[in-house]
Amino acid sequence: MIGKLKGMLDEIDEDHCVVDVHGVGYVAYCSARTLAHLPGPGEAVTLFIETYVREDMIRLYGFQTALEREWFRLLQNNVQGVGAKVALAILSTLSPPDLANAIALRDIAMVSRAPGVGRKVAERIVTELKNKAPAFAGSASGTIGLKQELGEGVAPAPVADAVSALTNLGYSRDIAANAIAAAMKTAGEGADSAKLIRLGLKELAR
Repeated sequence: MIGKLKGMLDEIDEDHCVVDVHGVGYVAYCSARTLAHLPGPGEAVTLFIETYVREDMIRLYGFQTALEREWFRLLQNNVQGVGAKVALAILSTLSPPDLANAIALRDIAMVSRAPGVGRKVAERIVTELKNKAPAFAGSASGTIGLKQELGEGVAPAPVADAVSALTNLGYSRDIAANAIAAAMKTAGEGADSAKLIRLGLKELAR
């Protein structure tokens, strides 16, 4: 099994790239997000690999980070109806932190933005992975707890009201939640919604 490729980028195509490792070209199918972050042909590259072995083929899937590869596995192993193609489409649309945030906030519309992901599949992803998202949140791990409370409707009233107020001003729920989470650190426990909104707007103005 191949878990990692380190070599020279030979070429980039619409859905895959070729990595030259000591004269052997490995074809790795990647998300659009990973392909967009690759260096130019002829430059050094490292990809985290998930190897699929079947009777009629061996296929490599390449990822920019180990976290992206973990989400690729997580989506397929835990959500009915999600195979490699759909998992790649999701990771092409949402970064791992964005996906973790969307699941925590139960943002079905955000998840269903990925090509081939209808509302039913998005609902299954949010439901099946809600308890696993915190462990795979990456840079979003600092606010994932608050977002889960908001998604489940159990966040304290001042917090929920402050997030709602910011979303009514046109901010996405994810951005609003990040701002209020930062505001809570400054305001301390027991702050009312008005104070959280004021501090949240200051965060957003930075």
